[in-house]
Amino acid sequence: MILSTSLTSAALVSQRVEVIAVAAGICAVILELIRRKHLMERYAILWLFLGFTILVLAAWKGLLTSLSHAAGIYYPPAALFAVAFLFVLALLLHFSIVLSRLSDQNKILAQRLALLQQQLDERHREDGGNESPVHQSSRAS
Repeated sequence: MILSTSLTSAALVSQRVEVIAVAAGICAVILELIRRKHLMERYAILWLFLGFTILVLAAWKGLLTSLSHAAGIYYPPAALFAVAFLFVLALLLHFSIVLSRLSDQNKILAQRLALLQQQLDERHREDGGNESPVHQSSRAS
């Protein structure tokens, strides 16, 4: 019985160390992406918050255990991954909102471009030309 308890305890410590390493790795990758200007700060804040939360929960054993038991989860590493999963769901929702907004903006810009193109074509026809300069330049290339 003592041997199995020590093996379980060793496995939990090993999992905690692995999760701490993964959380630190996530934070390091996010900081590097910010440094290289591949990730905007407003999106990086969400990812850094995720990495920092996982790091705190993995490092502070008592907090994770009490939170997991309060949620009805009796295996603390499972609670840690449940928290990470909830953050990823929140990120997906946030990115869906951003994508919807960008899609609407793209549609509006395409409509404005079409109106400007129509006005340009009308002015060119009024000046006596048959075809828009934009259409002529696209044929030349």
